[in-house]
Amino acid sequence: MDVFKFAMQMELDGRAYYEKMAQASENETIKDILLELAQDEVKHYNIFKKFSEGDFSGAEDLKTSGTRVLENAKNIFQKIASEKKNLSFSSDVRATWAEAQSIEKKSEDFYREKAAAESNEKVRKTLNIIADEEHKHWALIEHVIQFLDRPGQWLEDAEWNHLDQY
Repeated sequence: MDVFKFAMQMELDGRAYYEKMAQASENETIKDILLELAQDEVKHYNIFKKFSEGDFSGAEDLKTSGTRVLENAKNIFQKIASEKKNLSFSSDVRATWAEAQSIEKKSEDFYREKAAAESNEKVRKTLNIIADEEHKHWALIEHVIQFLDRPGQWLEDAEWNHLDQY
C-alpha cells in the first residue's frame, strides 16, 4: 500500500464529508467551522501529494502554518453567544458530528502508526504533525458535541475553558 496515496484519499474523503456537512448546516457559524476543517484537509492532501511525487521540501512549514481551527472556533462560539439565540439541534446533527469525530480519531491513529514505521525523518515528523492536527480536529469536534448537547450551559462559561489548547 502506498501510504501517501492512501493518505491523500483519506484527506479528500474528509474534505468531502465536511463540505457536505457544511452544505446541510442551517447555522452559518457552525458552517464556518466545517469549512475550516475542510480547508485543513486540503492542506494535508497537498502535503501528501508532494510526498507522493518525491518532494519532501517544506514539510516543516506545516508546524507554523498548521490548523488554527481551535483558535478560530473560540471566535465563532463567542459570536453565537453574542447573538443570544435560543439554540436547539436535532439528534441527527449530533450523530453526524460524532461520526466526524470518529473519522478524525482513526486518521490520527493511522498517521501515528505510519510515522512510527517511517524511516525518512521529514516524513515521520510531518506525519506526526498531521496526527497532531487531526487530534485538534477531534478536540474541536468534542467541543461542538458538548455545545450541541447543552448550548445554553456551554455558552454561559465566561472563561471559555472548553477551548483549551491541545
